[in-house]
Amino acid sequence: MELHGGLPPVLSVPIAALLAAYLAIYPGLFALFLQQAVRRFGPAGIWLTPLLWVAGEWLRGTVKPGFPWVLLGTSQATVQPVIQLASVVGVYGVSAFVAAVSTAAVALTMSSRAMRQAAVVALVAGVGIVAWGSWRVADGALLERGEPVRVGIVQGSIPQEQKWDARFSRDIIDRYLSLSRRVIADGAELVIWPESSTPFPFDTNSAMAEPIRLLAARAQVPFIIGSDRSEPGAPGEPGRYYNAAVLVGADGQSRQWYHKMRLAPFGEYVPYESLLFFVGPLVEKVSSFTAGTEAVVFDADGRRVSVAICYESIYPDLARRFVEQGSALLATITNDAWFGWSSAPYQHFEQAAVRAVEQGRYVVRAANTGISGAVDPYGRVIARTPLFEPVALTVDVRLLTERTIYSRIGDVVVWCGLVPAAWLAATLVLEWRRRPTRRP
Repeated sequence: MELHGGLPPVLSVPIAALLAAYLAIYPGLFALFLQQAVRRFGPAGIWLTPLLWVAGEWLRGTVKPGFPWVLLGTSQATVQPVIQLASVVGVYGVSAFVAAVSTAAVALTMSSRAMRQAAVVALVAGVGIVAWGSWRVADGALLERGEPVRVGIVQGSIPQEQKWDARFSRDIIDRYLSLSRRVIADGAELVIWPESSTPFPFDTNSAMAEPIRLLAARAQVPFIIGSDRSEPGAPGEPGRYYNAAVLVGADGQSRQWYHKMRLAPFGEYVPYESLLFFVGPLVEKVSSFTAGTEAVVFDADGRRVSVAICYESIYPDLARRFVEQGSALLATITNDAWFGWSSAPYQHFEQAAVRAVEQGRYVVRAANTGISGAVDPYGRVIARTPLFEPVALTVDVRLLTERTIYSRIGDVVVWCGLVPAAWLAATLVLEWRRRPTRRP
């Protein structure tokens, strides 16, 4: 907020603390409900831990502004036998699994024989899940299915302070065109540029867009390009401004647009702006994007490809919506330059990898400053780029159409957690209302 939002430390530090305090509400509610469960059911109440934890995670990602960053289940993104569970119950189910293992470890320390026996059963079940996950990865059936396609991923590595400086616009486009020619020469059948890769709205600056259209037409290769898009409003109403992706066909024409639906709080809009009146400078710096409403799946010469823009890749339900609409390949375009050399680019990449397992799809990722790359439908990294280096990367993936169990049933585990959480919340409210009123 200080570096990119223009706020002084005297404001940015309290706002960051306020965000941390808000996010702390959800583990706080988990602890409160778990305490109530133990009061109601005795030590056996701790077995509600996995479901209550998942309910809290889901609420954190759903209640506005929504921030499902680094759910507990994503800690298993690189643990291949465990993360396969996401293909059945999604990332929330993996969160419940991790919490269940911890619960079993606690139960083993208790004096109750029944609790220890239940813990052993839970741990044996966990071993079974890991064994199944190992078999699924070794089987690798998805790697032999679907139409193969070579994708060119372009990582421009444009410094954030240069992206919107008009003096660098031509140099930025020249760099992206040069890298695109390299992936095309390497046989790319589809070229993907990162989020907001053009330093201008693509459809309103024909002179700057023309070299891109010419390259697509001459190579006869479709492009997916991240670009802002503006639309005029009705008479007397303000226009709309979108963070978007455009499909440029093999003829060089704009074929389809996708408007980002899940906007990043404090990055693309300020939630509860009327209450947070003191962040005016941040509002002016961020501008206010309009959220899209349609899960558009691009048709790139018969190849059905969806695009999650930046922050959207951490939402499991959005990837599921794309697959329901027929997406055979999940693409993510992002600009992680904001995160610098922190752990965030690595976390962001691994969260996108979990989407691959959940949906049984390859994921290709183009990031302005990295990490770009590709992940197979078992969550294994096919290729990944270093941070802050211009890279032209080609990867061979497959277009898959079969749907996983999770893709079909959705977040059943979440609903299993919300039911006991709602019941415990109701019991707490009733107890509070029944407390005798103290008279002076």
